[in-house]
Amino acid sequence: MSLMSNLYIGNSGLMSSQNSLNTTAHNLSNIDTKGFTRQQIIMGDRRYNSIGNAAVSPMQLGLGTDVQKVRQVRDFFLDQRYRQEVGRQAFYEETAKTVTQLEDFFGELEGVSFQESLENLWVAVQEVQKDPTNSVNLGLFVNQSYKFLERADAVYNGLVGYQNTLNKQAKDLIDKINDYGEMISSLNGQIRMIEKGGQEEANDLRDKRNFLLDQLGSMVKIKYAEDIDGVVTVSIEGVQFVTSDRVQKMGYREEENGFYTAIWPEYDDMEVYNLSREVSSDLNTDIGQLKGILLARGDHSANFTDLYESDPSGNGSYPQFNRPGYYTNTISQSLIMNVQAEFDNLIHEIVTQINMVLNPPDANGNSTNYDMFLRLSENRDHNVVGEDLNVPETMYTCGNLKINPDLLQDETLLSFYTKDGKADQAKADALVQAFSKKYLTLNPNATDKNNFTTYYENIVKQYASLGSVFRNVAETQTSTVESIENSRQMVMGVSSSEELTNMIKFQNAYNASSRYINVVSEMLEHLIMRLGG
Repeated sequence: MSLMSNLYIGNSGLMSSQNSLNTTAHNLSNIDTKGFTRQQIIMGDRRYNSIGNAAVSPMQLGLGTDVQKVRQVRDFFLDQRYRQEVGRQAFYEETAKTVTQLEDFFGELEGVSFQESLENLWVAVQEVQKDPTNSVNLGLFVNQSYKFLERADAVYNGLVGYQNTLNKQAKDLIDKINDYGEMISSLNGQIRMIEKGGQEEANDLRDKRNFLLDQLGSMVKIKYAEDIDGVVTVSIEGVQFVTSDRVQKMGYREEENGFYTAIWPEYDDMEVYNLSREVSSDLNTDIGQLKGILLARGDHSANFTDLYESDPSGNGSYPQFNRPGYYTNTISQSLIMNVQAEFDNLIHEIVTQINMVLNPPDANGNSTNYDMFLRLSENRDHNVVGEDLNVPETMYTCGNLKINPDLLQDETLLSFYTKDGKADQAKADALVQAFSKKYLTLNPNATDKNNFTTYYENIVKQYASLGSVFRNVAETQTSTVESIENSRQMVMGVSSSEELTNMIKFQNAYNASSRYINVVSEMLEHLIMRLGG
């Protein structure tokens, strides 16, 4: 081998060491950069020159070393698991957040505000029983009924308002998911252009893309794959989202009630989620922030009729309620719809039972006394208009109720006198009985009978229990995600001590190559001088 060839070999060592130092410096400078993956130099021999074909030796001369690749150090399976579990974490965090919000509506687990109004109404009813002709007792009864209804409307309207908040969050999140899809598609194109020559790795762009995949994995359930050109394709809930050359965006359809339904416009507006499916980790149906929001929100603001799975009239008047499994598959799946239906059922029963005692219809269906509670569209007339579940305006439901204004002006219109002018103690006793009898079940899946007070207490207990469960699951998921992320960082994270060790190693290699070149240079100079002399 000529001395000039030796210079070429030394130069290859200098270049390889310099590139290694640059990569190490790049790692150290990005030690705190979120989403950065440490890069590793892969060196290899340059091709060999053959100078013979001896039987005992290939008789080859090496041409030095070269940087063959600067690779990212990642674990595909850890990435895959992380993106699945972070999606599950986001789902349960969203669910736990909703339960916490519901607890706030009912007074921090104690139901302070609404329960106080319910208890005060019960006390007023008991005072009426003691002396049903006393105007002070009647005035207290009317006043507490007014406060009870005011507080019930505040609670229910708060639930509706939170539904609307979640609805907007769902729309914004769909837009964000589409933005991330566009960014991933753009990075795909850039990575393909840089790497198609086979000479350069677009590692920093890959880091950005991997970070986007991490974020996308928390929002929805994804699957992804990288092709030979370095392009990543992504599917959401089994439907192609990012293809090799475009993004098939998720959309939303605004329903009549203003709620947004997540759809795939390019697949005939197919809905992204079947929200009636069982939520289960075994089925992987508990993944993604978007699903957590949509499931908590539900698809409408529920009322007491959402607890019906069969015709309540028993005579075929309401065939629309013949829907076996409706509560289990639809209402109970949504935290907000479930509590709306159960809460509205309580209000409906209290209102209708009080009205029934105060103003019972006669044999002809007419009444001469006054209802305590009226529908919003109802006038002050004391003729009872029956509740028709086919006509929402006739239903005694939250948001459609008011106190009879005549009673607010004159509480003595609540007649507790018999026809012969005596105190109607039987009516007062019936009012107390309406509050104390146990006949209400919380929902179609419950069996325990409740009176008005225990019914409400069981609503509060139900969500206190759910809150504890979901918060525990969310905390467990957080620990799982942190454990996986720690494992990922052990693979892809930058260790300052390791990189500094590499820097010393590559610096020494650079110095060695430099000394090698100096020696060869001195030998050439010596030979030239000898030949010249």
